[in-house]
Amino acid sequence: MLQAMNEALARGKKVLHLGQVATYIPELGKADPNTLAIATCTLDGKISQVGDVDKKATIQSISKIASLGLAISELGEEKVFSKVGVDPTADPFNSIMRLEMRKPHRPQNPLINAGAIVVLSILPYHDSNSRFLAVLNLVRKLCGNEKIEANEQVYLSEKATSDRNRSLAYFLRSVGAMEGDIEDILDSYFHQCGIECSVKDLAVMGATLANDGINPITNEKVLSPRVCVLIRALMATCGLYDGSGEFAVRVGIPAKSGVGGGIVGAVPGKMGVATLGPALDDKGNSVGGIEAMEYLSEKLKLRVL
Repeated sequence: MLQAMNEALARGKKVLHLGQVATYIPELGKADPNTLAIATCTLDGKISQVGDVDKKATIQSISKIASLGLAISELGEEKVFSKVGVDPTADPFNSIMRLEMRKPHRPQNPLINAGAIVVLSILPYHDSNSRFLAVLNLVRKLCGNEKIEANEQVYLSEKATSDRNRSLAYFLRSVGAMEGDIEDILDSYFHQCGIECSVKDLAVMGATLANDGINPITNEKVLSPRVCVLIRALMATCGLYDGSGEFAVRVGIPAKSGVGGGIVGAVPGKMGVATLGPALDDKGNSVGGIEAMEYLSEKLKLRVL
């Protein structure tokens, strides 16, 4: 395992120069583009990791897995998917054009920004802080790490600069696709995107999803098998934004990325695999992470798609 992971790490490092860190959120622009780490967690709880494993990054859109899992668990899939679709998109994760063109004006899936904001808006919590704490608690359980917190600097940086997400949310409310206090809902969205994890945390999250909701480290039942099936399906079709199809062809496992540089993959019945590398391609996905995952998928025969 470690040999394959080291080989994958070397492959990933060779392409880091092709990517750039996200700068539209000023705090993310401070990340080291040469960072790359890989971790795996098998369903019997064995963890292997290589590279810059002491580095952490905000999980950004990976947090959408948690808010979606929370919403389905508390409200049921019928309610959630009456508000947001399950279709892949060929548009960027923060696109407003497609949202305006489609009728009814329902976000295409819960793993793009508009969809995640709608999901948060229907959670049965009355304010931003309680909504955020519920998502944070689920992230901690998925990762088996009660010490996980949000990076407040990144959260505040994102909150101060996210005019596009405000545009999405106000448009959604204007057409009746969402209700509630927009700034309060967005505050919890920015806060959950700022949750900070290590590559090990992400590998355990992937393993929990691969293990039908049972965390292999804590043995806690975090989500139901049905919720995990739904999440893995959406990860497989929508998890890397408009790069999801290419990732499915190259890597072939359900995965979710974030512009902080993380990718979490779930190989059902086998393991979680994660990478952390903030140098991104033009679609917002880690260039080194994709390269490393492609190598591991082939070497360890992880492909399920």
